[in-house]
Amino acid sequence: MPLREIILIDEEKCDGCGLCIPSCPEGALAIVDGKAKLVSETYCDGMGACVGECPRGAMTVIKREAPEFDEAGAMENMRKAKPNSGKPGKAPRPPAVGCPGSRTMVLERRNRPSHADPDRLPSELTQWPVQLHLVSPMAPYFDGKELLVAADCVAFADPNFHQRLLKGRSLVIGCPKLDEVSSYAPRIAEILKNNDIPKIIVAYMVVPCCMGILSIVNQAVEISGRQVEVESLIVGVDGEYEN
Repeated sequence: MPLREIILIDEEKCDGCGLCIPSCPEGALAIVDGKAKLVSETYCDGMGACVGECPRGAMTVIKREAPEFDEAGAMENMRKAKPNSGKPGKAPRPPAVGCPGSRTMVLERRNRPSHADPDRLPSELTQWPVQLHLVSPMAPYFDGKELLVAADCVAFADPNFHQRLLKGRSLVIGCPKLDEVSSYAPRIAEILKNNDIPKIIVAYMVVPCCMGILSIVNQAVEISGRQVEVESLIVGVDGEYEN
């Protein structure tokens, strides 16, 4: 078996509160006999989204020999674990429970002017989280919207990121150079399978290493089997578009 990161649960500290369960996008956790347990080691991606949810400090990420993470199996497990949401062909939506640091949230934007800073532009972010490792493919904010897949640096380079790219779209971000990207294409594919997404906009920096995010998206579309339009935008370090 490979050596990889995986969750370790200290049963002496665990009180079975269950706050960790909805924070796990893969459905790898369950309460068994009053304690949190791994349903299957193959469902745990080792990213530790559940760690910050535990008020008892019972969860940590360790590196040990464990079976390979099975992304497809984990998503199938999530679909079978709960009743269908009622929408044909859709997986159930995870409940919004737990620490705001990683739980799925739909943000309501009122776009009221700020008295402290009247020149401040409104935020167009309508979801949380946004990091591709942390988002749930079954989060409600994906359905029916165009999906913006942005390299991390794009929002810093483009001063009009919210108005020009983000407005009216759902968002996932990642870095093809620095992130562990092996799960990125399967995760985007699951987003496409579980939601009606009419179009994907891929925004990445002009630097060569950043182009990998476009390849990841194209691979995800192929895995999903869906017909989805993909548009790419290259952003220069000066914030201007290169195409």
